[in-house]
Amino acid sequence: MPDLSYRTDTLEIMDDFDLPSAEINPVLEGLGKMNALFGGHKSIIASLKKFPIENRASVSDWGCGGADTLIAIAKWAENEQIHLKLNGVDAAPAAVNYAQKQCAAYKNISITRADVIGEAYLIKPADIIICSLFTHHFDDERWVRLIQNMDASAHKGIIITDLHRHWLLYHAIVFITHVFTRNAMAQNDGPLSVKRGFKKHELLDLLKKAQIDNFKLTWRWPFRWELIIYKS
Repeated sequence: MPDLSYRTDTLEIMDDFDLPSAEINPVLEGLGKMNALFGGHKSIIASLKKFPIENRASVSDWGCGGADTLIAIAKWAENEQIHLKLNGVDAAPAAVNYAQKQCAAYKNISITRADVIGEAYLIKPADIIICSLFTHHFDDERWVRLIQNMDASAHKGIIITDLHRHWLLYHAIVFITHVFTRNAMAQNDGPLSVKRGFKKHELLDLLKKAQIDNFKLTWRWPFRWELIIYKS
């Protein structure tokens, strides 16, 4: 049993921005399926409705990976007859290439290659910034900088979902990644991502350090935190 009393700072394989497409594409595809299967897309869309989202609003997905969340939002918006301007941001060239191919049929989705910490100036401001299962990739100091960068770039608010560090989730991920895939990156990064996840008091401490006080933090199944930051 790993020690889950603290956030590990061990890097995931996926944290290497220079990974080739042959390695990262299967993982991005798998993550997209998992997000759909376990309600990640529905959760983000439900949070978007709370602002609410209006015609011609802009939504930016920081750490977009394969753009599966943006595609899900685009489909929902089309059904609701809402025109949205959607942008995905990722630092890994292979991920950007994969995302651009995946959303090529969606004219209202664009993808930007940028480091959300050191190159936030390259990212266009947006009404709403979303961030799904991404912030755990950052240690505490960089997490605070990330949130501050988001806060400076978002006009209306920020929606973040990320992992609750819990022993049950850890063992579930070990089981899933060893039974349903042979991908070495998924088997390594899946359990490690849980060890990089958060306890509630840690998120509250980090938000205080980032000087964020207008927010709502909610626990969601399966073992995820939903953080909504309001700009007004």
